[in-house]
Amino acid sequence: MADRVRTPVTLPYIDQLLAQLARGNAALEQSFGRHIHWGYWPDPAIAQPDRPEDYAEAAERLSLELLDLAGITPGMRVLDAGCGFGGTLACLQDRVEGLDLTGLNIDPRQLQRARQLAQPRPGSFLRFAAGDACTLPFADASFDRVLAVECIFHFPSRAAFLAEVRRVLRPGGALVISDFVPATVWVPMARMARWPALERLNLFGACDVTCSAARYRQLAAQAGLPVTTLRDITRHTLPTYAFLGRMLARGTRRGFGQSLAHSGLGMLDWVGRRGLLRYSLLRFDRV
Repeated sequence: MADRVRTPVTLPYIDQLLAQLARGNAALEQSFGRHIHWGYWPDPAIAQPDRPEDYAEAAERLSLELLDLAGITPGMRVLDAGCGFGGTLACLQDRVEGLDLTGLNIDPRQLQRARQLAQPRPGSFLRFAAGDACTLPFADASFDRVLAVECIFHFPSRAAFLAEVRRVLRPGGALVISDFVPATVWVPMARMARWPALERLNLFGACDVTCSAARYRQLAAQAGLPVTTLRDITRHTLPTYAFLGRMLARGTRRGFGQSLAHSGLGMLDWVGRRGLLRYSLLRFDRV
């Protein structure tokens, strides 16, 4: 398996998060210790972005929204590609019994934490493996469901990932992901964000958020995984930006890097509110 794992890309936010967790940052442990993704608020108007526990609950709810779309039932084999700290699989175990679960990540540090935090329940199997989501180290027709929670924009190729998912899914299987999907008019601006100079300064590292809904449907059709659901949940995720801004303000690091991070969050909030970059849940079904 090792020869199929490419070198992980540099993701400053993961580096900083793991460093702060190792130092015992209680607020980050509470808010991001289980999930490394945006939050979902059924009523964004009552979000409390100054409370880490509120964010932790919202992050858990986002996983639940995605799992509801996946329609996972007892006895299924499920792969979480880009599994982070294993929070989504742990959340799934709390809801459904008798599952065979695998978490995949290219970063051994995240896998180490996932193995510590997520333990198998009686009657279920839970394992974590190192691997590249674009060259999945699994046999054909291995899984009933594949998940990819807020990570596909870090993969080197959506087309390669979709082709690999099609290969490892069983007939009748499905892929469910969350991603930032740009409106067609915003795609040229999203491409500018991929300039190497900007990516080196970007807190989130290399991110490809240029895949519009039309492009997703094209790639999915080519892979034999047509899009059957595309749900825009942007409105429910917007309080995330206020929370992240407050967390940055509380940090000890100051100067250009922090100012740039604040500017980036402000831009994401702005384009999200205008429907230019839509936080979306997508389901693809194997044909």
